[in-house]
Amino acid sequence: MLRILPPLLVLALWIWAFIDCLTTPEQEARHLPKVAWVIIVLLFPLVGSIAWLVAGRQRAARTAGGPSGARGGRPTAPDDDPEFLASLDKETPHKDARHHEDMLKRWEADLRRREEELRGRDEPEDGPRR
Repeated sequence: MLRILPPLLVLALWIWAFIDCLTTPEQEARHLPKVAWVIIVLLFPLVGSIAWLVAGRQRAARTAGGPSGARGGRPTAPDDDPEFLASLDKETPHKDARHHEDMLKRWEADLRRREEELRGRDEPEDGPRR
C-alpha cells in the first residue's frame, strides 16, 4: 500500500499540473511560452510539474476591475459590479425606451385580440343566453 502512494501522488500532481497548464491563459504563463510549458510538463512529469507550479504561472490575486473582472480570482456577478450597472444607464438611449413602449402596446393589443377570440368561442352559436 505504501509503495503505491508515492507514484499515485506523482501521477495526481502531473495530471493537475498538465490541466492547469493547458487552461492557463497565454498571458499568465511566465518565463517561457505556454506551449513550451506544456511540453516540459508532459516530458518530465515530476520535475516539469514542480517547475510549472513554482515558476510557470502568475499567482497574483486579481482585484476588482482587473483584466478578467474578477475579485480575488473569482468572477464577479454583473449585479454586484457597480461599473457594469452604471454602464447600463449609459448604453440605453431614449429611443430604446420608446421601442419598448411600442412593443408593449403591440403585445397588449395582441392579448386583447386573443381574449376576444376565446370569448367568441365560448359563446353558443345562436348568441348569448339571458
